[in-house]
Amino acid sequence: MAAAIEILKKEWAEAAAKDAWRANAIQATSITPTAIHWAWPGWLALGKLTILAGAGGTGKTTLTIGLAATITSGGRWPDGEPCRERRSVVIWSSEDDASDTIVPRLIASGADLSKVYILQGRVNGLGEVEPFDPAKDIDLLAAEMERIGDVGLIMIDPIVSAVSGDMHRANDVRRALQGLVDLAEQHDCAVLGITHFSKGSADKNPAERVLGSQAFGALARTVLVAAKQEDSELRVLARAKSNIAVDDGGCSYTIEECTVGSGITTTRVLWGGKIEGTAREILADVESQNQDERRTELDEACDFLRDLLSAGPVPVNQIKKDADGNGLTWATVRRAQKTIGAVAKKEGGNFGGGKQQWVWRLSAEGAQDRLKVLTENNEHLQQNVSTFSDSPDFDDDDAEAF
Repeated sequence: MAAAIEILKKEWAEAAAKDAWRANAIQATSITPTAIHWAWPGWLALGKLTILAGAGGTGKTTLTIGLAATITSGGRWPDGEPCRERRSVVIWSSEDDASDTIVPRLIASGADLSKVYILQGRVNGLGEVEPFDPAKDIDLLAAEMERIGDVGLIMIDPIVSAVSGDMHRANDVRRALQGLVDLAEQHDCAVLGITHFSKGSADKNPAERVLGSQAFGALARTVLVAAKQEDSELRVLARAKSNIAVDDGGCSYTIEECTVGSGITTTRVLWGGKIEGTAREILADVESQNQDERRTELDEACDFLRDLLSAGPVPVNQIKKDADGNGLTWATVRRAQKTIGAVAKKEGGNFGGGKQQWVWRLSAEGAQDRLKVLTENNEHLQQNVSTFSDSPDFDDDDAEAF
């Protein structure tokens, strides 16, 4: 009997040892060195996250679509290097419509449309369709990539939509983006996330100008920055940071309007020559020193709200917190709400359960405005746009909506 008990104890101990965690230190001699795989050598790495940041009006989305066209068609990269492997591209954008903006730009850029896949939501076996959420649906994206088979680039516009928590908190950003980083590594594809420069950051290191937490730039292996010369169509793309290649040099480019199909007006990127120098030097050559100062706080608040609301409704309390983190006054944010036509709506409670709270969301008209590059004048001219539902019910707690 005692012997049987000892045998059971031993088996239990062995089972417990199997379930126990330990640090897994691997001797370096057992690890095989591998080279970085590149889509665009030195600029866009396969299996890695890349961030593209820039001020409004630099044509970041059009630029990225130009890169997507290169990888699908096997053309040449902006610096003249040939694309050595044609692969498919997956595009998710909360800002641009697929039929009137993305596809015409792809055609104008010479993309192979049979190798481009645009995320249009998520569907189930009943045929029901819901919006695709890059912050929650990475597992669905992974399954779709397995189906496609040869994805070489995922474009996320804007990358802040992939963060379900606070985009100004490093832990929230790292936790949210880790799924994309893992997906890139597993499928040996590049992930290119598009974002804006933060307010009042002209004098900073270009890699630190990325909107939100510095974790965006820290987690990305490469940070690219775009800028536009004032009173000119000249733009530049530069490497602001790279952990895996040199981090200087750039390319010039312009955005050209053109016509495709049956008279559809669209835009495409035209690449210029190579540029020598650091990202700070390159940007300084095209950005006037007081550019950010001439942009009004209202302009900055409008850009801030469009980005924040691009993925869907956001509670007012969260908007206030994020606005404060960006150095914006609440009065200016309220003016920006009117300017872009954001709608205030009470959600939750009643039969939906949960505590009622005010949220802001982009109206259909406001969402379309994201497709245009607005000037300072028409930002101010739109301040009288109505911002509320036709018949809201107010109570004592509704002050938070204002």
